[in-house]
Amino acid sequence: MITLSSLAVRPLVSRPRPATATARLADPATLPSLDPEARPWPGREITAGGVTLHVREAPGADVEAVYVHGLSGSGTNWTDLSGLLAPRATGLAVDLPGFGFTRPPAAPDYTPSGHADALLRWLAGRGRPVHLLGNSLGGAIVLVVAARRPELVRSLTLVSPAMPDFRPDPRRVSDPRLILSALPGPAGRRAREGLAAMTNRDRIDSVVRLCFGDPSLAPEHRLAEAAAELDARSHQPWAYEAFDRTAKAMLRSWWRGESLWAVAARVKVPTLVVWGDRDRLVAPRLAARTTRAVGGRLLMLPGVGHVSQIEAPEAVAAGVAGLWDEVASGKMAGN
Repeated sequence: MITLSSLAVRPLVSRPRPATATARLADPATLPSLDPEARPWPGREITAGGVTLHVREAPGADVEAVYVHGLSGSGTNWTDLSGLLAPRATGLAVDLPGFGFTRPPAAPDYTPSGHADALLRWLAGRGRPVHLLGNSLGGAIVLVVAARRPELVRSLTLVSPAMPDFRPDPRRVSDPRLILSALPGPAGRRAREGLAAMTNRDRIDSVVRLCFGDPSLAPEHRLAEAAAELDARSHQPWAYEAFDRTAKAMLRSWWRGESLWAVAARVKVPTLVVWGDRDRLVAPRLAARTTRAVGGRLLMLPGVGHVSQIEAPEAVAAGVAGLWDEVASGKMAGN
């Protein structure tokens, strides 16, 4: 059973660190049941603030929630969570420029700041505050948006946000052949040939093994949907460039410019941080630090990996709904 806990962090200084606040869960009776066969919500292009994004809409309450995917993702990453939360907010799961089915602009900026600028213009163009949620890279992007334009954000939910993590860990690579492929000689050649021969379903399975705490929990129909979407993206001339340039720019941003930690300290909106304790991509030890930096609350999910909104949507929905209910009641304001 998934329960709440806070990370135990060894102090680096003599004085104790402040306690990490834990999330408050909504009454499960106020949430709908998860539909295990739910299909991705219909999508369409929506233009606002001069930015056109492909958006999948989960119709619901008058309040809106905007969901932002991670580096290898798209709006379909939020199918289950946005459905569970639809009675509280209409869900708008966006594809970032160059990802999913959003075409990049003529002069794309694939840096985290560039993606944040695009999302911010789109939100500002729509002219109403929203609940804002992001996973991984998307978490870093919505963090920047909330720090820069808090009046556009009712609440912020960060699901394993891509905070700077410099640890060398081979488990962060979805397939060891990705490392071997850079080697000269027969070993590198065999690795490159093996990668080239992979089907898109093979690639999805590899990503699931990396991103799930328990890969066996990945529903078969979700794997098939992801492979079909990858098939469709393989025909887009910009798809690889968007992924490659975004990935490299994200890593570069950890080393130069304003630190995400400094950005997090400027967040003044009610915030929930969600993390799986089996996250291989961004260390779970950063969960408590992130929560304290934004002045928020932490929902720590045991046995869960990097994409808890997919792996444990009901647990995440309880935490998010609890945050939204407190915001709606006026019991939780910005820090």
